[in-house]
Amino acid sequence: MKVAVVGAGGVGGYVGGHMARAGVDVTLIDQWPEHVECMKKHGLSLQGVTPEESHVVPVRALHVCDAQSLAKEEPIDVAIIATKCYDTRWATELIAPYLAPNGCVVSLQNSTMEEEIAGIVGWGRVLGCIASIIAVELYKPGHIKRTIALGSKDHTVFRIGECHGRVTARAKAIAALLQHADYSEVTTNLWGERWSKLVINAMRNGLSAITALNGNERDLNEAPRWVSIRLASEAIRVGQALGYALVPMQGMDPELLARAGEGDKEGLEHAVSKLVGVAQRRRADQRPSMAQDIERGRRTESDYINGLIARKGAEIGIPTPLNAKLHELVKAVERGTAKPGPGLIDGI
Repeated sequence: MKVAVVGAGGVGGYVGGHMARAGVDVTLIDQWPEHVECMKKHGLSLQGVTPEESHVVPVRALHVCDAQSLAKEEPIDVAIIATKCYDTRWATELIAPYLAPNGCVVSLQNSTMEEEIAGIVGWGRVLGCIASIIAVELYKPGHIKRTIALGSKDHTVFRIGECHGRVTARAKAIAALLQHADYSEVTTNLWGERWSKLVINAMRNGLSAITALNGNERDLNEAPRWVSIRLASEAIRVGQALGYALVPMQGMDPELLARAGEGDKEGLEHAVSKLVGVAQRRRADQRPSMAQDIERGRRTESDYINGLIARKGAEIGIPTPLNAKLHELVKAVERGTAKPGPGLIDGI
C-alpha cells in the first residue's frame, strides 16, 4: 500500500515517521522548507516520554513544490491530510491528482473537515480519523516530541471511520497502518467521535492559547479549569442538539461534564477528578497546538473549534456565549491587539 501524508507536522510527522519505521511505503509532504530539508538530510527524530520511544527514522520527504514528481510514480492508495484545518482545501487539491482509482483520503485533523475534502474528491473516497490524547509537537525542523504516554488496550489513540458508519476493508487496512504509531481501531460512530474530540479541543486549545498556560497549569488550577469545564458544557449541549452520539471524553461522561459546567456538584466532582488524573500523566511541558501557534506567530484553528461551536449553536438556538467570547479573545491575541496571560479570563 502506497501512502502519502500531507502535512508532516506534529501529528502527521509522528504517524508518517512510525509508518516509515515499520517499512510502509510512505511519503511525507510539507510546506516548511527547513523541516523538509532536515528530514531529507538527517531523518525524522521522534521522541516520547521514555527512552524506548526515541528514534531517528529515515523518511522520504517532499516539499509541496516537489509533489508534482508523484506523477511519475505508482498512484497513492491512501492520502492522509494532517494539515491545519484552514489548509485543507489546497492540501486535498494538491494530492487528489495522484490518487489511485480506488484511492482514498483520510482527514487526520481537528474539527470536521470531511465535508470540505468530499467537495473535492467525493464522499465515497473520504474517511475521518480522530487522534485522542496524543500530545505531539514539531518543536524544531525534523524533530517531533510526544509529551504523554502511549495508548493502551484501555485507551485507543486513533479511531478511523467511514462517513456512512459501516466497517469496511479499507477502514480496517488504514487502522492497521495507524497501529504502527499507536493503538487504533475502526469506529462506526465517526461523527459522534468527531464532536467529542471537538469538545476536548474547545475546552483546552484556545484557553491555553490566550492564557499562555501549559496543559497542567490549565487543568490543575481552579480558575482556568472552571472556564474549561463551562466551555465543554456548551459544546456538549450543541452536539447533543445536533443529534450526535457523544462518547466519553478522556474518561469524562458527556452528560456529567455538561452538567458540571451548569453547576451540578456530582458532575463537577467527576470532571475535576478526570482532568486532574490526565494532568498527572502528562509531561510538564505539554502545550496544545493552538498555544504553540500563538507562541510562533501563526494563524490558529479557532474558527474551526470554538468559533464553529458558536456558529452551530447560533444556527440551532443553543446559547454558547463562553465559546463565542473565547473565540473573540483568541482572534484578538492572534492579531496582536491583546497580550496572552491568565488575566484575559478574569470575569468570563
